[in-house]
Amino acid sequence: MKFIADENIGLAVVKQLRSFGVDVQSVIEIQTGMSDTKVLSIANKGSRILITTDKDFGELVYSKKLVHAGVILLRLRNESVENKFKILRSLLKTHMDELEKSFTVATESKIRIAKPLKLN
Repeated sequence: MKFIADENIGLAVVKQLRSFGVDVQSVIEIQTGMSDTKVLSIANKGSRILITTDKDFGELVYSKKLVHAGVILLRLRNESVENKFKILRSLLKTHMDELEKSFTVATESKIRIAKPLKLN
């Protein structure tokens, strides 16, 4: 499974994820200042699940119904590098098989995974 980290995740977290064996790109390494729709487009083209702290991606996915390979929204009280990595590492260990094409919200105390609706 492949991931892309939004600018707000930071390179330090990306480097820690890579050392954990995660295939993750960083928006910072591609181009800073991209619009959210462009970030989502790049994630889709690479079949990468987006990791972000930006709630605007919820609107893009739910209100504007934009296609996505998956989104992980971190809603953390403590946004330190260590805490972001800890929460992501735990999420990847326990829910890796549920993340694709899902909208996941992770906090320090719970994880909510919304699966896409299946159309008949």
